[in-house]
Amino acid sequence: MRNVLSLVLLVFISISCKEIEPKELTENQLLAKAMSIHLEVITLDTHCDINIRNFTDSINYTQKLETQVNLPNMKEGGLDVAWFIVYTGQDSLNDIGYKNAYDNAISKFEAIHRLVDSIAPNDIALATTSKEVKDIHESGKLVAMIGIENGYPIGTDLSNVKTFYDMGARYMSLSHNGHSQLSDSNTGEEDGVWLHNGLSELGKEVVSEMNRVGMMIDVSHPSKEAMRQMINLTEAPIIASHSSARALCDHSRNLDDEQLQWLKENNGVVQTVAFSSYLNTEKHNAFNDAKQKLYKSVGQKMGFEIIERDSVRLLDNEARTAYYDNYRKVINASKEKVEALKQEVAPVNVSDFVDHIDYLVEKIGISHVGISSDFDGGGGIHGWEDASETFNVTLELVRRGYTQKEIEMLWSGNLLRVLDDVEAVAKRIQENETEVANN
Repeated sequence: MRNVLSLVLLVFISISCKEIEPKELTENQLLAKAMSIHLEVITLDTHCDINIRNFTDSINYTQKLETQVNLPNMKEGGLDVAWFIVYTGQDSLNDIGYKNAYDNAISKFEAIHRLVDSIAPNDIALATTSKEVKDIHESGKLVAMIGIENGYPIGTDLSNVKTFYDMGARYMSLSHNGHSQLSDSNTGEEDGVWLHNGLSELGKEVVSEMNRVGMMIDVSHPSKEAMRQMINLTEAPIIASHSSARALCDHSRNLDDEQLQWLKENNGVVQTVAFSSYLNTEKHNAFNDAKQKLYKSVGQKMGFEIIERDSVRLLDNEARTAYYDNYRKVINASKEKVEALKQEVAPVNVSDFVDHIDYLVEKIGISHVGISSDFDGGGGIHGWEDASETFNVTLELVRRGYTQKEIEMLWSGNLLRVLDDVEAVAKRIQENETEVANN
């Protein structure tokens, strides 16, 4: 997209719109201003899920796959930095469960390294610091970073925090959907059943260890009480890697005003997520119900039965993979009908997404707000369906009156500032340890 945007900018090169309010600009001038800003800032998305099947020598991200994120989509949409996620679903809290989770995590780490080291080293490189992000971006390459969704693969071995850090992970959530051995999950709100009433003793040790090695603590999935305890324990700022404002959409995955205040006082950042059911429940449900009805109709004609998501989770890995393969076929066969449906039932869109950014900025200040998609993990909204449409977010921000400096903060500046702060805390802790050891 960088080349495309540059060409378009030449068309509008005579337009001077930097000092003009967005409401006073023509649509072409607004587009030109947004394009100019989009080219200048580093755009960073903190949550992009992966499937290791897309990291082979024959099927990989150099191709325009059906995935929401791949290198062609990133280039087309001007998405500079993608945090690829080492995700592990929650399972049994025993040695077998921990081993399987660890093996799953390692396979995803290896897939990401394969992408940057072997598959596309000329197109994308791995960054672990803000300086590396900027240097890689300056070189003209895309940037990969690594986050861990669910600390379950840690098992009961604290040293795995350092192991994962050494493999490139720079943030980790201590739970996902379901309570882990480290932390309660937000899902406990459904039945009021908690395992630890916040963090386990091991979870508290993991918080300290993450501070020590320099890994950001992610509070997007843990319970509110777990977040409160993390805030009290941590010496470094935290992040919510993919959450939005609960005041606008009452979902346990979002942060309420009290949590937002904790995060502000901690000097952390919430990465607003483009996940439709976390943005506008009413619009999401109306459109999703209509879309699912359409999918079921198309699926029936194709001889495929669509089942509820909870039922899909109960399938074994092989059956679940086969199910989603068939489900994607239904989605592809329904694309034209879904587009037509949008004319009848309004889907959650980029404007709804930026409503949350506006709210968060007003509530806790622009220094504590960022952007994420949850692509290939359920995220995506009308106007930002995949990485190729990333520019539309910048366009809406410009339309709302955000300046280039503010847009840079939202897209990457705030998140990278937290990463720097976490590194500084780790350096101080390690220096103190060395001093103590030498005395």
